[in-house]
Amino acid sequence: MPLESLNSHRTMDVVNHVRSLIEKGVLQPGDKIPSEREFARSLKISRASLRTGIGYLAAMGVMKIRHGVGTFVADGPPDFGKTSLSLMGALHGFQTWQMFEARIILECNLSALAAERGKDEHHAALAEEVAEMFAALASPGDYLIHDVLFHRIIAQASGNPILAAIMETITSSMYDKRRKTVERATDLRESAEMHREIYRAIRTRNPLEARKLMEEHLRLAQIAQGAEGPTGRNDSATASESRSARMKTTRR
Repeated sequence: MPLESLNSHRTMDVVNHVRSLIEKGVLQPGDKIPSEREFARSLKISRASLRTGIGYLAAMGVMKIRHGVGTFVADGPPDFGKTSLSLMGALHGFQTWQMFEARIILECNLSALAAERGKDEHHAALAEEVAEMFAALASPGDYLIHDVLFHRIIAQASGNPILAAIMETITSSMYDKRRKTVERATDLRESAEMHREIYRAIRTRNPLEARKLMEEHLRLAQIAQGAEGPTGRNDSATASESRSARMKTTRR
């Protein structure tokens, strides 16, 4: 079995085991999972494979990792029995560019709301995820987890749980594809810098800047994933040119 398939299989072993524990009521919202050593031994997998699986669950919103404290089942975990957006996409032929279009419409406005309504704890959490992104530049898989968590915090900071739930559904459905493509990423530092700019706009309560930066970031991400829409590359190219101009200005 290819190494990539083997790793994916072990990741899903962790996901399925946790799902089973939640469905049986063994794990409840807010519960702390067993220690890494104990959990890995019970699943008969390496601790590295367990960390990958837990990272996947954290990015999907099922687990919350509290550094220095432990890993916990998120309050109000998703219902694994419901038809997911990714399954609907497979059935109805959703295109990646359509998912990005939905993200742009939602997340740009969520960022503006977060700039208006975000609390100190949201700012602190965003700052932590930005720091973790810079620390994970050499590990694309870990970087993606902190990227997803950063965007989730913005959605939470918007103060609108309905929009946050819709955003969570879209993000979760795109995670698998992003996990496969992030290993080929060559611009993680630039991505981390953009996340830091978005964070600063939110922290300084500048909704217009937060909205603009988020759109620029998402359109560049769209280019990176080759997901340009039916209008071609115009919007994405404009975002790329805008970013290049900003970087030149910063260097002066």
